[in-house]
Amino acid sequence: MRPEGGVDYFYRSSAVMAHPTEQGLKLQILIAVLIAALVFLQYLLWLAEDGVRQTYALRITIQAQTEENAALDERNRALEADVADLKNGLMAIEERARAEMGMIRPDETFYRILEQPLPKPIENPPAKPGASSRKSPAPSH
Repeated sequence: MRPEGGVDYFYRSSAVMAHPTEQGLKLQILIAVLIAALVFLQYLLWLAEDGVRQTYALRITIQAQTEENAALDERNRALEADVADLKNGLMAIEERARAEMGMIRPDETFYRILEQPLPKPIENPPAKPGASSRKSPAPSH
């Protein structure tokens, strides 16, 4: 019933708003959908192939590869210097021939000095069990 000249607030609110239990059910469904979306996104973030663990593993791999590349670059620079030295200088070729192949010049004489092992020190023979170290007196007759 409507009072005369007055506005029926219950009538308007019931027309605009859904039943309270129906509204609560819709809110619960919305919360459940949001929680499911959050759980799915967390799964993708932490456990999926493109997640945080995979990214961390790739960063470690990149760091190891960078260190290996730096070592290989240093070795390559040393080898390039050796190649340039061998192309330009005869001294490097001669040094390599002497060190690695044992080569000498025609006007040189090669002497190899071998160390002889030191002789072993002579040990005193072991004493006989019945002999004593004291001198025995001369027999008197």
